[in-house]
Amino acid sequence: MRFKLLPEPPASLDLVADAQRAVPLVPGSEDDCCARLMRRLDFPSRDVARTWLTFLRALELARETASGSFVRESTDPTEAHLREAFHERVYGAREVLAALDTDDPVDVDTVFADFEERVPVWETHRAAEDWRDVWRERVERILAWAVRLDLAAERDDGYVRVHPDREHA
Repeated sequence: MRFKLLPEPPASLDLVADAQRAVPLVPGSEDDCCARLMRRLDFPSRDVARTWLTFLRALELARETASGSFVRESTDPTEAHLREAFHERVYGAREVLAALDTDDPVDVDTVFADFEERVPVWETHRAAEDWRDVWRERVERILAWAVRLDLAAERDDGYVRVHPDREHA
C-alpha cells in the first residue's frame, strides 16, 4: 500500500521520531492520536496531525489496527529505514526519484511533467479546476522530503538524485 498524504518536511528528522513517540502504545482512535500529536508537537490543526499520522503509517512507524485504532510500531526510525519506507510506501516517491536519474539537474516543472500521467484519474475529477496545482505541490513536497532524507540534492538549476547506499561502493 502506498500513501499520498505527506506533511511539510521538518527542519530536522528528529521530528519524525518525536511524532512516532506521540502515537500511543495502547491502540487509540484517530481523534485521540491526532489530539496527542497536536498536544505533544504543537501541530496547528487536526488536519496537520492527521497528515502526520498517515505519514507515520507510510513510514511503518505506526499502524492502523483491524478495529480502526492506531498504535505505535516498535520500528526504529533510522535514516536508512526512513529512506526505504519513503521510497516504497509514499505514492509518487519512486516515480519522482526515477525522474532524477539523469546526468543533469531536473527542475520541478520537468519532474511534474514526467509524473503528471501517474495522477489517478479520479483525482483529476475531484479537483478538476486545480488538480495540476495540487499535484505539482505534492511533487514539490516529495522532492523536499527526498532532499531531507538525502535521496536527492537541490542545485541552482534543479534536483539531482543521491544514492546514499552507493557512497561506500
